[in-house]
Amino acid sequence: MKICHYCNKELNIHGKVTRQDTCPNCGSDLHCCIHCKFYDENAHNKCNEPQSEWISDREKANFCEFFSFLDNDGNNSVSDEVKRAKVKLEELFKR
Repeated sequence: MKICHYCNKELNIHGKVTRQDTCPNCGSDLHCCIHCKFYDENAHNKCNEPQSEWISDREKANFCEFFSFLDNDGNNSVSDEVKRAKVKLEELFKR
């Protein structure tokens, strides 16, 4: 399942996402770093693809040839990991 980072709505995408593609719900760019499976805020160059070039605006469309849309199937979703970690911390510090 592919989800827009901006409006959090499910996207019905078939085929490759191009630089001109936008979200049908909110109109934001889809071919951008924050929608890519290689994007990592903590990685060098903010990308797990070592050959990628520096992108100054991660939320705007770009020409990165390594772009691959993040598939939020629930197994690799960062937000789900954060939620699970918060639940564990709350359980740990319960009184």
